[in-house]
Amino acid sequence: MFPALETELKHETLPDPYEDFMYHHLQYYGYFKAERDSLPDSAKHQYARKTNPRLVLNGSFGERDLIPDPLQRKKLLWPTCLSSTLHRQIEAMSRDSSMLTSHLLKSRQLLHNEFGEANPRLREPRDLFGFFSGSAPLQAPRWPIECEVVKENIRHIEGVPPQPEYFYQPTGNEKIPEIVGEEKGTVVYQLDSVPTEGSCFSSSRVGGKRGDIKELAVTLQGPDDNTLLFESRFESGNLHKAVRVDTYEYELTLRTDLYTNKHTQWFYFRVQNTRKDATYRFTIVNLLKPKSLYTLGMKPLMYSQLDADTHNLGWRREGKEIKYYKNHMGDGLQPFYCLTWTVQFPHDQDTCFFAHFYPYTYTDLQCYLLAVANNPVQSQFCKLRTLCRSLAGNTVYLLTITNPSQTPQEAAAKKAVVLSARVHPGESNGSWVMKGFLDFILSNSPDAALLRDIFVFKVVPMLNPDGVIVGNYRCSLAGRDLNRHYKTILKESFPCVWYTRNMIQRLLEEREVLLYCDFHGHSRKNNIFLYGCNNNDRKYWLHERVFPLMLSKNAPDKFSFPSCNFKIQKCKEGTGRVVMWRMGIVNSYTLESTFGGSTLGSKRYTHFTTEDLKSLGYHVCDTLLDFCDPDQTKFTQCLAELKELLQQEIHKKFSALGQDMDLEGSWNDISLSDIESSTSGSDSSLSDGLPVHLLSIAHELNQKMYKKKKKKPLQTRKQRNEQYQKNNMIQEFKSTEYAPERAEIASTLQKQPTFFKTSGNTSSSTIKNEKPRMNELNGRDKGTSLDPPKMTTSILTKNKERMQKPRFTISCSPKRSTNTSQEQPAPDMKPNWSRNTFPATHRGGANVVSYPSLHIYTYP
Repeated sequence: MFPALETELKHETLPDPYEDFMYHHLQYYGYFKAERDSLPDSAKHQYARKTNPRLVLNGSFGERDLIPDPLQRKKLLWPTCLSSTLHRQIEAMSRDSSMLTSHLLKSRQLLHNEFGEANPRLREPRDLFGFFSGSAPLQAPRWPIECEVVKENIRHIEGVPPQPEYFYQPTGNEKIPEIVGEEKGTVVYQLDSVPTEGSCFSSSRVGGKRGDIKELAVTLQGPDDNTLLFESRFESGNLHKAVRVDTYEYELTLRTDLYTNKHTQWFYFRVQNTRKDATYRFTIVNLLKPKSLYTLGMKPLMYSQLDADTHNLGWRREGKEIKYYKNHMGDGLQPFYCLTWTVQFPHDQDTCFFAHFYPYTYTDLQCYLLAVANNPVQSQFCKLRTLCRSLAGNTVYLLTITNPSQTPQEAAAKKAVVLSARVHPGESNGSWVMKGFLDFILSNSPDAALLRDIFVFKVVPMLNPDGVIVGNYRCSLAGRDLNRHYKTILKESFPCVWYTRNMIQRLLEEREVLLYCDFHGHSRKNNIFLYGCNNNDRKYWLHERVFPLMLSKNAPDKFSFPSCNFKIQKCKEGTGRVVMWRMGIVNSYTLESTFGGSTLGSKRYTHFTTEDLKSLGYHVCDTLLDFCDPDQTKFTQCLAELKELLQQEIHKKFSALGQDMDLEGSWNDISLSDIESSTSGSDSSLSDGLPVHLLSIAHELNQKMYKKKKKKPLQTRKQRNEQYQKNNMIQEFKSTEYAPERAEIASTLQKQPTFFKTSGNTSSSTIKNEKPRMNELNGRDKGTSLDPPKMTTSILTKNKERMQKPRFTISCSPKRSTNTSQEQPAPDMKPNWSRNTFPATHRGGANVVSYPSLHIYTYP
């Protein structure tokens, strides 16, 4: 994970360098030891590596260096297991050892020790070491070899705006500038070569393209030249071209996702040589989405380097005369949309950045994880490992967070929670929610400790590091949306999602996974909401909606339950939430956080900040405690409230169709998929299928996987007769056992009404089934997988005193008292749990929010 040592072989004359190499190479891999008559044994090898003073770490991650001791070569003995033929071969090769000093045989696979002594050996596989060390630098991001990368370390502070940042209010007089283009304007910045559709990823390297980095910005003609200098060839940057069409007016073209010809949404670039008080206009001319939050008052983000250095002021919302409109100058094949805004820079000769949302880069993640790994307390319950390598060779990290268990039985009783983020690289809001979750779950809060006691958290904080590094909006370097390929069999082409699915499959074999949630961003709707999956099992009817409803009560000024949707579309079958749901995870969600802000409560019509998104990570943890409380009062109350909301929606649906329905009947037999809409509000792309160069590979793998195996024929007539008799007996047994039940079911089906029949038939045939359904709804099945096991209940009881202590909170809306080191909660930000319906429990509560209706006109 850290850069390999670049030391090359020293040009020295050695007595027998190859013999030296073979001694240490064979000893390292266990075939040579300083003991006679010792056979290789894996267990002994591990012991030898730990106890042998020659085999120690030099402190750098990913590289183990042998530090020589005074042991002389004459003491090193060949084991008896090596044949005499191998002895002769090695002796013959050692006679040619002088060739190692040749310039033609230099290899990075051979390394010297840190003392510079000639002790060549093979480099170790780096994938085997999944941990950090504070004494070594971070792994530099790997870029496709077509990408030029500037050699600058760009970092931003996390300053919080001193005042709420309200949405832009359109005046109706916003100017719609005419698109001029480079024919009439002057190109002041343009990337040389960008791999688009038709090409495919081939290889990567640290630093991207080899050779000198060209200066793409124009050369200033003097101190009076006020041309802006653009740059985007840094981590997560995205800007393809800038055209100057007037003194202070520029047209910008975004770069599409690499190896595609679409997905232009994310932008992040730098400008220099600014002039104070001048009004600049920027117009992005090649956006692809017909709807955007910019039409609802969202502002772009700006960052001033001078303000950050002098006033500790970070990113802030800026812009006036904001307009999002259709570009009529396109090629006719694909319509483009424009975003235009004006801005005044705060300083002369400043360095400023513009972005679609608060950036969170791969390097930011590595710095955060490095701090966790170096924390002596957090590293005890947070284990950091490498899940896999991405297509470009960047590390995909996996965190396992849980407190050590006292007994094997207690460890086995823990349920699992799986969280992930940044499968879409341009949705950086997912990383800020993830950061808030990790801040809380790794803290010393009693609630966090309790969650670590009863759960095993598996966290993948950045699923698509390649896309994040190069500044893509939606795709990986395979040129495809990874959130449409969770069912893929192409491990080499889609390693991030393949290994994630495989990890969850193995986890399901070990323990129950209570919840899966993938953090995303949404570009067309405000607030935060969840997309889930309707459960067809009547035992868990409406259970998948309980967690979102609880979350809306814990974060009422940010989370909108009416915006949630639970329908499964065919085109979403390859998404993470649907694939995990079909694998058996009932509570499988996509959490969508807006790029804009809130329209709820005290935050109405204000933009979200990074602190708002991080607070939602805390609320996810808080809601988990409510969801798994042994006192199921809150759970059953939410089910009852969901029943009321659903009744209202069914009534509205029938009223819209001009029909009447008796809601006292078995209305809950109606399929929820018939009620919810399918596509309204979707912010996702349809799957483009596989790239052309992968079609043949996928076809071959499918042939191998689904090739039918021939059944072995029975060897004797006696065996065939026995099998025939056995099958007949089983068939007769089934027919006699289930005949009465089948007749009863058939008669019931003949009487059962359909969804859209008249009200008279519906009411007369559904009242009979009312009580069984009501009982099933109001009383949860004690044997369902959602109820905590006895071990979990005992742990909660054991920690009852801990739950009553002051808890870690975030300033947004905690419902418990805070630690002395944390901010105090706002007095008006409390969840509305009802005290009448929820008796006092060990976690406390507040009033239940009563929603007027369940919104059903949106879908992911």
